[in-house]
Amino acid sequence: MKMNITRTTGAVALVASAALVLAGCSSSGGGESSGGESGGEASTGPLKIATLLPQTGSLDFLRPPVEAGIALALSDIDAAGGVLGQPVEVVANANEGDGSDITVVEKGAQEVISSGAAFVMGAMSTSRSQHVYQDITGAGILMGSPSNTGDVMTGVSPLYFRTAPPDSVQGSVLAQLILDDGNEKVGFLTFNDVYGLGLRDTVEDLVTEGGAEVVYGGKSEGNEFPVEQTSFASEVTALKASGAEAIVVITFDQVEQIVPELKAQGVDLSKVYLVDGSLKNFESLEAGLLAGAQGTKPGYEVDADFLQALKDAYQEEHGSELADLTYAPEAYDLLTIVALAAEKAGATDAASIQKQLAAVTGADGGEECSSFADCKKLIEDGKDIHYVTKAGVGPLNENNDPSTAWIGIYKYGTDSNEPVFVRSEEGTI
Repeated sequence: MKMNITRTTGAVALVASAALVLAGCSSSGGGESSGGESGGEASTGPLKIATLLPQTGSLDFLRPPVEAGIALALSDIDAAGGVLGQPVEVVANANEGDGSDITVVEKGAQEVISSGAAFVMGAMSTSRSQHVYQDITGAGILMGSPSNTGDVMTGVSPLYFRTAPPDSVQGSVLAQLILDDGNEKVGFLTFNDVYGLGLRDTVEDLVTEGGAEVVYGGKSEGNEFPVEQTSFASEVTALKASGAEAIVVITFDQVEQIVPELKAQGVDLSKVYLVDGSLKNFESLEAGLLAGAQGTKPGYEVDADFLQALKDAYQEEHGSELADLTYAPEAYDLLTIVALAAEKAGATDAASIQKQLAAVTGADGGEECSSFADCKKLIEDGKDIHYVTKAGVGPLNENNDPSTAWIGIYKYGTDSNEPVFVRSEEGTI
């Protein structure tokens, strides 16, 4: 498979001529039937949803943006008269935890299954979704993630979909960024998680194909660290000794311990490359500490008014400010797509909604619309629609993945430790 790259800086779009080969765009997985409700009568009651998000653990810092996306989507849906004339009901908010205790997500999965929800948003981590998706979809419940980027979740079930692109896209953009910067020796600090390993493998394959050498942390070395590890002195010492010119950190919040250790050992932090799980605002560190460091994450420069609306919705719902917006647009899109699919189906059960998911995202064409209210009106007028997502992903493909997606490139400046948007690149799978 190949990815055609389109680059944007602000509002200006430039078409790049390079195409990057994607690795691992598909994976094995048990594709089951629609499950429990597929043979029953369609429901026209309120749309019932549940969440399975990290309320504890190493991914908890990404939960608030997703909650902001949910809050704004619910507000917009309610303002437009609800789904089939009824408000959406949130019937459960379960915890997915992290990889240090897999029983947390198992318990969370049982909570959402017993809640009566037709749709579950989550889990955020690819590894947790992989662990429980068969239980959830096997119960006839629709499951969607705003943040699962692991290639391993491609096409696993008709009742699973996502608004985040598979890591083959982010990995390709990151690999090209590393090569374009002239790096010839690359080192990885990667945690032992299906997301981390998959993304690392993609980047490693592509930088190697591009002529660079992986000198530390490659897939043949087996030196990934456990997800619960908190001290990284030995790993940084070994990486520094390897002579790595580019340092790729693929973790979740372990990056909070890794960056200070890199600094303490005299590593040039401008050579650090972060990914969506580790790209964040390091508020507790000395301002400008990461000057020159770069990173990637799905998405592009979103409309400022929409971003402010997300912040306002989170403030109103939770009474605090939203510091990060990673995966907020994807969460908003996820819930909006489900609501529109229910409107098009004229039903709120999982099986009926699933049949219309691809259609409302424009897989078969349709008139473009960018809000629930506008799209709902077109559906009521008997028209096919193409919901234009806030995150910029294209219509769902045959594997329930976005057919196109944007990957943002960010860089840290000298006056803060907040990543600043530079440009984005669009990949077509």
